[in-house]
Amino acid sequence: MSEVMPDNSLTALVVGKGGREHALAWKLSLARSVRHVFVYPGNAGTQSIASTNNVAGISNLTDKALNYHGLASLAKELDVGLVVIGPDDVVVNGIEEYFQEVKIPCFSPSRQAAVLEGSKVFAKEFMKKHGIPTARHSSFDNLEAASEYVSRNFVDSDHRVVIKADGLAAGKGVVLPETAEQALKDLRSIMSEGVFSTAGSSVVIEEHMDGYEISILTFSDGKTFFSLPPGQDHKRILEGNKGPNTGGMGVYSPVPMVTTEVLQQIDDCILKPTFEALEKEGEY
Repeated sequence: MSEVMPDNSLTALVVGKGGREHALAWKLSLARSVRHVFVYPGNAGTQSIASTNNVAGISNLTDKALNYHGLASLAKELDVGLVVIGPDDVVVNGIEEYFQEVKIPCFSPSRQAAVLEGSKVFAKEFMKKHGIPTARHSSFDNLEAASEYVSRNFVDSDHRVVIKADGLAAGKGVVLPETAEQALKDLRSIMSEGVFSTAGSSVVIEEHMDGYEISILTFSDGKTFFSLPPGQDHKRILEGNKGPNTGGMGVYSPVPMVTTEVLQQIDDCILKPTFEALEKEGEY
């Protein structure tokens, strides 16, 4: 039987400073079991939530020398019983390990599992290795080789490409060139001019796939998994699905066009083999 927490007994800490963290803090503040919510570093919106305070005094999240150990120690002092991590970059950097050290439950993927988010090259190789469906692609860490690949396969072709910076780029690291010529310019911008900084030192070039895009948030304890209803994220900055990608202009859920048959196929072909592969490789 699962344990039921007493009312008004838990102090939570949300790490992050954006709209996502505001939503997390607000929802946690409404839980009967939660006494207080701290947010680090937070924003004006999180500070205005009832029973919620921003935390100061530790290096800012944007500081490359973020003191994760100091934040974990502060959480211990504040008697925090649950930490929820928002930003993907601190997840990839392994922040949850520091809360594990002080024995505070942390809702976050491990550093090892988070590589699937932190490196598109790794993710593609992982999918290929474990037979998980994905678009046809090639990976490159050299501009000349990447440009030659586009010229050989997509110039004078009806097929379009998608170029993805390997690392994290605040949700903006995927470009959708309309022509092969534009793709070559984008490669120079990413790999030579550093428009995405070191995130673009390697790239994935894949064949463009037509259709609708959905996102599914799935939670796992390492053995079983549970998914929320699908959402559709609209990333491009202009109306009519035009312009460059952003971290997200808006999302809605559920998505009416996604049938139960499609969801079952996603479970069977993508989610289940992914979690089985993570368990097999010991990456939880």
